[in-house]
Amino acid sequence: MAVDYKRELNALIEVILQEKASDLHLSVGSHPLIRVSGTLIPLLKKPILTEADASSFAKVMMRESQFESYKEYNEIDFSYENTEGVRFRGNAFYQRGKMGIALRLIPNVIRNFEELNLPPILDSFTQRSQGFFLCVGPVGQGKSTTLAAMVNKINHDRAEHIVTIEDPIEYIYNEEKSLIDQREIGIDSRTFETALNAAFRQDVDVILVGEMRNAETISAAVTAAETGHLVYSTLHTNDAAQTINRIVDSFPGDQQAQIRVQMAGSLIAIFSQRLIPHIAGGLVPAYELLINNTAVANLIRENRVHEIQSVIETGLEQGMIDMNRSLARLVQNGDITVENAFTYSGNPKGLERLI
Repeated sequence: MAVDYKRELNALIEVILQEKASDLHLSVGSHPLIRVSGTLIPLLKKPILTEADASSFAKVMMRESQFESYKEYNEIDFSYENTEGVRFRGNAFYQRGKMGIALRLIPNVIRNFEELNLPPILDSFTQRSQGFFLCVGPVGQGKSTTLAAMVNKINHDRAEHIVTIEDPIEYIYNEEKSLIDQREIGIDSRTFETALNAAFRQDVDVILVGEMRNAETISAAVTAAETGHLVYSTLHTNDAAQTINRIVDSFPGDQQAQIRVQMAGSLIAIFSQRLIPHIAGGLVPAYELLINNTAVANLIRENRVHEIQSVIETGLEQGMIDMNRSLARLVQNGDITVENAFTYSGNPKGLERLI
């Protein structure tokens, strides 16, 4: 009897919702797997997937043009929403010549800072009229969720024209006071860079750039921040200093002094976060916050980025937060284990002094 793959996918989605999982993995030669509180769990009651299974699941989730692109280029980003309104960000790929699909659940409700256990100071960065705010960290650490909370706060508080540029679109916003246009790369625009440049002619106030993948996109984002726009974006970097270096190093040597000057003038803050297993289950964020001030701007301009960490550690009164203090607070509150605090610390010796 023919398999109804749409029905099978909905059954898997039911399991994800029941188990409060964050991800679903469909790979040829394996049982489907879900990730719960950071741990991968195989669904042993489900059959091992064949090539035909994976291909059929992909066809259910993708537009025909996306599936053809996937077959041609061997990988693709996409979004999927079932008839019940459950949304996923997806990536389909090949490994050892076999198909694989990774799906990340996107909650329908955009949670606020308090619900996400994020510091209240983030609210101040939604009240700016221009500048560049970066949320950074490895893949899967909640960057998109944090930026969605910030965009939605603006949407709730004031009338602005917000444009999001994403690949693929993740959170769907319900317009409150703001006009929100969400553009998906590959469908609504060709590239991040072209969509960003077009935004200059769209009477936009706030721009969310899902990811800065090259120097051209970074340059357009920084220019937007300099010219009266509030720009939010992400990078896959570990901390504030590494983020600044990554941005500068993405440009040729003869342009690096100029981008340092631009960053020094337009940067608002860099927020780095990690999701750590909570003792009682689930995940809780630990974070670092660099706020741009005169001292930080000078360090960026003068290429003394290695000194920024000490500015964060001594900038508590100005609202800065260093990762070790955040980890130590989580340990003291009984949220995370000491072992996990040291696992996620970039400076274990410094953490020792705080715990």
